[in-house]
Amino acid sequence: MIPINNSNVLKQLSFRLIVFSLFVILVSAACGKGSGGSGGGGVTPPPPPTPTEDAIVFTYDIDPGSNIYAALGTTQEVKITVTSKMPTAGVITDIVVKKDSDGSTVSSSTLAASTMVPINGMITNLATNVVCTATITVKSATTATNTSTKTFKIARK
Repeated sequence: MIPINNSNVLKQLSFRLIVFSLFVILVSAACGKGSGGSGGGGVTPPPPPTPTEDAIVFTYDIDPGSNIYAALGTTQEVKITVTSKMPTAGVITDIVVKKDSDGSTVSSSTLAASTMVPINGMITNLATNVVCTATITVKSATTATNTSTKTFKIARK
C-alpha cells in the first residue's frame, strides 16, 4: 500500500474548489450583463406617444330652431364651421338628406378634405312641402374614429 498524504489531497481539493467557484462566478456575471453591443445593454425606451387630435366640434349656419327650416328653393347652401382645433390633414364632410316619410335619399354629397373654414356645402333636390332630415357628418381625414354628427329638419316652402 501507498501511504496517502492527507494534507496534499486536501490542498488539491481546496484549490480545485476555489478555481471552480471563480469559474461559476465569472460565468454568472457574464450571463447577467444582457446583450453586448455599443448600447451598453439595458432596456430600450418606448417611443413617444402619438399626439391625439382634439374631438371635432362644428356648427352650421342653418338654424331651424325647434321647427323645420324653410328652404326658399330646390337648393339650400349650408356653411359648416369647425370650432375645435382643425386636424392637420383637415376634415371630410358628408351631407345626407332623407325624406321623413319613407327614408329615401333626396341628396347626398361628400366634400373633399379641407382645412379651411367655413366649408360650403349644398343641399339639393328639395321638393315643396316634403319634410326631410339633413345629417351633417364631419370626420377627420386621418383618424376615422374622430367624427361628429348633427341633424336638422328641412323642407322647401
